[in-house]
Amino acid sequence: MALSDVLADANDRLTDVRAIGRLVVRAPWFLPGRPWNLARLLEERAVRGAGILALAFEDRRYTWSELDRTVNRYAHALRAQGVDEGDCVALWMDNRPEFVFTVLGLSRLRATAALINTHIRGAGLTHAIGIGAPKKLVVGSEHLGALREVLGELAGLEPRDVLVGCDAGDTPPDDLPCFDALLAEAPETAARRSEPRVEDRACFIYTSGTTGLPKAAIVTNARLLLAGTLFGRSILEAGESDVIYVPLPLYHSNAMFGGVSASLATGATLALRRRFSASKFWDDVRRFDATRFVYIGELCRYLLNQPEKENDGEHRVEIITGNGLRPDIWERFQSRFRIPLIREFYGATEGNLPIVNFAGRPGMIGRLLPGHAVLRCDLESGEVMRDDEGHCMRVAPGETGLLVSAITSTTKFDGYLDEEATRKKVLENVFKDGDRYFNTGDLVTLHERGWVSFADRIGDTFRWKGENVSTNEVAEVLNRAPGVLESNVYGVRVPGADGRAGMASLNVGDAFSIDAFAAYVVEKLPVYQRPYFVRLQHDMRVTGTLKHQKVDYRKEGYDPGKVSDPLYFLDGEKYVVLDRDLYEAIEAGRVAVR
Repeated sequence: MALSDVLADANDRLTDVRAIGRLVVRAPWFLPGRPWNLARLLEERAVRGAGILALAFEDRRYTWSELDRTVNRYAHALRAQGVDEGDCVALWMDNRPEFVFTVLGLSRLRATAALINTHIRGAGLTHAIGIGAPKKLVVGSEHLGALREVLGELAGLEPRDVLVGCDAGDTPPDDLPCFDALLAEAPETAARRSEPRVEDRACFIYTSGTTGLPKAAIVTNARLLLAGTLFGRSILEAGESDVIYVPLPLYHSNAMFGGVSASLATGATLALRRRFSASKFWDDVRRFDATRFVYIGELCRYLLNQPEKENDGEHRVEIITGNGLRPDIWERFQSRFRIPLIREFYGATEGNLPIVNFAGRPGMIGRLLPGHAVLRCDLESGEVMRDDEGHCMRVAPGETGLLVSAITSTTKFDGYLDEEATRKKVLENVFKDGDRYFNTGDLVTLHERGWVSFADRIGDTFRWKGENVSTNEVAEVLNRAPGVLESNVYGVRVPGADGRAGMASLNVGDAFSIDAFAAYVVEKLPVYQRPYFVRLQHDMRVTGTLKHQKVDYRKEGYDPGKVSDPLYFLDGEKYVVLDRDLYEAIEAGRVAVR
């Protein structure tokens, strides 16, 4: 190793040590048996920084003392409705201060908030609400219409158990309890009656449900406090003079951990937006005078795709964090918007040991810590490979494998409300008999000195012509093609073919040419990685957290009867229009995909 590499590695390790040190200082907050939760932290903030700005949203502002008094009213109102220690209350509301008030009010009662994804409907919604067996449902009036569609299907909840919190300008319903009216009668006096415990359940945060019904991950006070400290102190290095801008949905862990919890752990102001807007993002950052922000999925790509402006770099942002910033845009994004430090991280809501790229090395999610391992596996199915003794094997640098983390007394896996789903995430007898590891379900590539980069989700990688195809790897190449704004790559079944053929849904601009794209694909990608089917569109389906949808795209495939967008087929080295006749010829085997 060259001397420059040795020095760089030593500096990176020193950065890691300092970050961990900032975390350890606050260990008394989240150690077993300690009397802490978010509401208890709020009490401390209200005493130490009563007049300091705590929360900002649109034109509304709340100091720490105002936030504390408001949370007391919410706690009293909920208690008057019969909510007490250990109870669950489902919360279905857009990003706005009332969401934060409700979560903290429940924390003050030592109750649990089930944070419902605002984008789900129908069976997914009734399942998500019902799985937590909530005593009450607090719903924003902005979702009242969708709620009425399933109101009669909510097991254990009567109309009187639905508390409607009105959004600005909305009229309270006549047939359901108005939460605002209850709050108007509630006092601002202290509402806590017993000491919290870090072992208490703080909230349930749900998986996306893209491969089945949403699973409710159990988030304890300890996890929230640890995450808030990790994000707030170690990653964002925030303090009372900082403002953390969060345009991500509060029902998701990135916003709860890196926003709400980080704000309470550091005293930094939390600045909220109802929902992400690429065109308004930097205006918000400047209006709130934000110094930090949290991203996820393709958020940074959407910002980069916006027309350049002279004031792109005019802001006070110093550090950002999130997951999903792809290597193909990392340095362009950082340069254009003049972001001094980007700290990508990896961690599932229910995961037990996150990875953080404290050094800001482009393209990496961080370095493996003790307890992490990357296992040899079938890259399509995720099934781990075992040696003659039945134990798993680690990958070598340069190889891709399954990321797992050891389950111990200090790195616990709290799991889901669904016990069967919890069992499926645990690998046993990994390196020795009796050990247990959390299966992340994600593939990563191991680099020198323990660095790792994200490769793909298990189930997204597919095999074609005897080769494994990483959808993320192909997408990163396609994203550089002229006129391509973003690409979503997945595998589709072709009759009579072994494996799945590549397909790409492309969000394209005016400069895009299908002929130029064909030439680019043939030049840049080997035969087995080429997208044989292309779907052109001007919008990409994403989840509420700006991650690409793949399941629906795979189901629709390349069938013109299911897809109204323009479709193309790679015939040799040219893309041709895929119409009904060509589709039927491919399905019948008269035209080969090769």
